[in-house]
Amino acid sequence: LENNLAEAMKRKYEDISKELEKTVVHKIAIKGSELEYQGSGEVTGHVLNQFSMDESNGNFRIATTKNREWSRYSEESSESYSNVYVLDQDLNTVGTLENLAPGERIYSARFMGNRLYLVTFKQTDPLFTIDLSDPTNPKVLGELKIPGFSNYLHPYDENTLIGLGKDTTETEWGGVRAGGSKLSILGGGVVANPKEIDTYIMGDAGSDSIALNDHKAFLFSQEKNLLVIPVSIREAQDKYEWGDLNFVGAAVLQVDDTGFELKGKIDH
Repeated sequence: LENNLAEAMKRKYEDISKELEKTVVHKIAIKGSELEYQGSGEVTGHVLNQFSMDESNGNFRIATTKNREWSRYSEESSESYSNVYVLDQDLNTVGTLENLAPGERIYSARFMGNRLYLVTFKQTDPLFTIDLSDPTNPKVLGELKIPGFSNYLHPYDENTLIGLGKDTTETEWGGVRAGGSKLSILGGGVVANPKEIDTYIMGDAGSDSIALNDHKAFLFSQEKNLLVIPVSIREAQDKYEWGDLNFVGAAVLQVDDTGFELKGKIDH
């Protein structure tokens, strides 16, 4: 009887696993001082931040991560994975793309027109280019795997992004260690075969930037080919060392679709 019950619970758990972690979206119309509730929708997983959500042509588009789970009814834990959903004006799900990057989670996302650029991470940084031109059939156009990860993606043009995150190195034990702050030019104009065109790494382990978590600290002017970000830079003598702090201030870089050039640093 116990074996039968455990088997039934295992099947039930598999059936409801997608229900155990959800994001609920509410739609509210605002007209002057009047509020009108218009309905809600649900998707599996949790949302990273505002850049994981977008509205286009009456559809609401959202990227989520479903976390890893353990259950006493299963011998193995279920891996995390990421999803993209498209909801219509009534918040019914009309498009679904699930089970992206098993074992990883979303680190950054950016909707640009009919495309979504999505960065997931565990040991390498896959940049997914996702086509949303058909809301009922989202699909992966291309994928790029590079060391490190991007916490923030900023549009340079319709096919190119600037990524800001951390460089990483693989340890001798098979793990991953975060290094200095990393800028990347991503894209290259071929959406089915995205490239990392150039990188610029600032400092060693422990180096940081407020712009990793606050996009308002990211100052970019395409007209002037100018990028300014606040940074704290540490430099280490050994790769396993937490570096000594040797600069806190703003880094000023010239940037175009071919790469970066440091123009100067302003101490603060």
